[in-house]
Amino acid sequence: MTETIQIVYDGECPFCRHYCRMVRLKKSAGDIELVDARRPSALMDDITAMGLDIDQGMVVKMQGKIYYGAEAIHVLALLSTRSGLFNRMNYHVFQSEKGAKFLYPLLRDGRNVALWLLGKSRIDNLGTGRTSWIGGK
Repeated sequence: MTETIQIVYDGECPFCRHYCRMVRLKKSAGDIELVDARRPSALMDDITAMGLDIDQGMVVKMQGKIYYGAEAIHVLALLSTRSGLFNRMNYHVFQSEKGAKFLYPLLRDGRNVALWLLGKSRIDNLGTGRTSWIGGK
């Protein structure tokens, strides 16, 4: 029985959607289930209970373990195929934990700016009341 790897992403983020469409995992890694963080789910309930701010990092759940932010993208890079330019670049950029920890915050901040420019609200799964990307609520 193959395992299902769950990838939690922001369905309203064009970068997140594109990444999830482009990344190709090795067949031996298992099946992929994409979970839109903007829709209610048991996994989002678990993520919130763990205190993980989905607005600040994507999540991968694999073998019962939760990977968050840079760790999530690092795990996906290690599981990805090397076919196609995008997947080769993804692997080479994020195969190193140090590289992922350095670059992920830059990508996350770029995502947040893009969502602000597009007028998209925060997911706010932790219930802080902050729906705006800058300042107030």
